[in-house]
Amino acid sequence: MRNVFYLLSAMALTAAATVNAQEVLHPAAPAAAHVSAERLQRIDKTIQQYIDSNWLKGAIALIARDGNIVYNKAFGTGGAEGNATMQKDNIFRIASQTKAITSVAVMMLFEEGKLLLDDPISKYIPSFAKPQVLDQFNEADSSYTTTPAKREITIRDLLTHTSGIGYAGIGAKKTKAIYAKASIPSGIGSDTFHLATAITRLGTLPLEHNPGEKFTYGLNTDVLGYLVEVVSGMSLDQFFKTRIFEPLGMKDTYFYLPQEKQNRLVALYTIDKDTKKLVPYQEKPGIAFSVDYAKRKGTYYSGGAGLVSTVQDYAIFLQALLNGGIYNGKRILSPRTVELMIMNQVGDIQVGLNKFGLGFEITTEKGMAKLGASTGTFSWGGYFGTIYWADPQKHLVGLLFINQSPLTHGEIQDKFKALVYQSLD
Repeated sequence: MRNVFYLLSAMALTAAATVNAQEVLHPAAPAAAHVSAERLQRIDKTIQQYIDSNWLKGAIALIARDGNIVYNKAFGTGGAEGNATMQKDNIFRIASQTKAITSVAVMMLFEEGKLLLDDPISKYIPSFAKPQVLDQFNEADSSYTTTPAKREITIRDLLTHTSGIGYAGIGAKKTKAIYAKASIPSGIGSDTFHLATAITRLGTLPLEHNPGEKFTYGLNTDVLGYLVEVVSGMSLDQFFKTRIFEPLGMKDTYFYLPQEKQNRLVALYTIDKDTKKLVPYQEKPGIAFSVDYAKRKGTYYSGGAGLVSTVQDYAIFLQALLNGGIYNGKRILSPRTVELMIMNQVGDIQVGLNKFGLGFEITTEKGMAKLGASTGTFSWGGYFGTIYWADPQKHLVGLLFINQSPLTHGEIQDKFKALVYQSLD
């Protein structure tokens, strides 16, 4: 079954890359991409219902098929001034959608012969040598004991979140306490840290489990961001800009926004505990992140959560991968490397109903049965309510951008995906 799943995924991507290698996103009538304009109106009604119910302040949705942007609409308010009407070019905190871009950067270095996926990360970041696994933990003072890990962490483990590294701020209770005591940043709003300092210190801390044993969502991609810096000799910020963003034409994706674009960053909303209404998220002691971190002159380039972007920019990134690593004549990856990224890389380990590749969740047959996304679809989302997916079989890109924490009616994300697939003719 595993081999069949890989074969179907690889065949789908190869077919897409062969037929659509030069697809460049452009507006088009839905009928041009075999999408029903009438059925797309169901998306309008659903998102507007959530806004009218005060469950959302605003959102932007984009759908592209065969390079045709058949749907791109902004809803509600939530622009930079909070009550401003949402605009299609507003910039969002995309948090963990940064992970896919960092993973692509690693695979670019892989293609250049700079590293191998099964290299131990300690080869490049020595503090990760001789890893230890958490044994006993004392809640009173966050002290602990460890046992030696069965093997070292590899780059592949980091790309698949099977290393045993946990998450600061949002991870398991024990890990959060240990990371907090060691001043390990979560990656969101960590603008005063430096990758070299934080990731080197992270390498000395215990793992939640032995590498390769299970999927544990953690700071793996922040480690990979520092790996890119070590191997390339460039800051992650500069690598992204010169090697990915500029070639692809991603003009509005940054770690820290230039002054002239800060007025396009959307407001972040939350639920008031007393009134139960949506209100702007306020800076206050003890929160895990700075609301306006992207407006600062930061020094921490979180490969796991640091970027802000627009739906248009991220759609370009996804279309480049659907094209087999090329967009508008600029190649960043080979088709075969993209195939590696969207195949099952975790064996029998499950990620919900699905599997995981090198930076992406990969839809399986069980996952397909949930909402209709084809097997081999690659996807993920961000902490503040953004989601994306790319379906090689349907030549489809879907994005829904929201900035709200917590997203109390998160089912809108699944509803949006279902509504996209019901619109296909």
